[in-house]
Amino acid sequence: MTTTQKLIFQVRRDIVRMVHSNNSGHPGGSLGCTEFLVVLFFQIMKRKDGFDMNGFDEDLFFLSNGHISPVFYSVLARSGYFPIEELSTFRDINSRLQGHPTTHEGLPGIRIASGSLGQGLSVSIGAALTKKMNGEKNIVYSLHGDGELQEGQNWEAIMYAAANKVDNLICTIDNNNKQIDGDLKDVLDLGNIESKFKSFGWLTINLENGNDIDEVKAALIKAKEKCFSGKPVVIIMKTVMGNGVDYMMGTHKWHGVAPNDKELEIALNQNPETLNDY
Repeated sequence: MTTTQKLIFQVRRDIVRMVHSNNSGHPGGSLGCTEFLVVLFFQIMKRKDGFDMNGFDEDLFFLSNGHISPVFYSVLARSGYFPIEELSTFRDINSRLQGHPTTHEGLPGIRIASGSLGQGLSVSIGAALTKKMNGEKNIVYSLHGDGELQEGQNWEAIMYAAANKVDNLICTIDNNNKQIDGDLKDVLDLGNIESKFKSFGWLTINLENGNDIDEVKAALIKAKEKCFSGKPVVIIMKTVMGNGVDYMMGTHKWHGVAPNDKELEIALNQNPETLNDY
């Protein structure tokens, strides 16, 4: 088992344990994006030691669909931003690890509050433009839910990024076709997401299996190669909601529901401890 595979198993354990601890949180999308965030933080992004809000001379990441905070917190902790033991405080009163990431608690790795959907791309564009103004050759990454694209602010940002040649930006869409109320097509069908981005002037990459480590890495490398060519880049990433926990996979019912004691035990048995639980 590779180090990356070990991390993925461990992050899944972190996710289900965090959500179970307070009987609250969003395991489905978190599990679906585990491979992506592990590969991004541990193999792709240029990161500095420590953390500061300026983020000068390093790549930046912005989580727009902030409800999948469990996977983000786990990856940040296992990347060394804060102690792994702090994961046990998820959603506690006065914890730095609230259900949606916030900034006033000063949690290292958190650059924006992302409880309200649809805002992350606008912030990412601002950060990317700042880096261009500073003469930095770093990349800004962002992650968004496909259901989140139903928010109109996204499309203003998508139009703006292409018109202003924000070409140091890689936006990834978690295209699991699920949202809290059901399938995307039954709530508010988005049609062909790739065609929409192309029509707005973006370069597009299709990631057919966002739960495959090698495919995720290849897509991110390809996206990096397309940067600085005059157009922003989007990865449309197919994932399975609840990936890695069989009874959660492929259904919107685990979008925001915590496992009970028995369900937690089953999930942990499917994801063996490979590093250290908190």
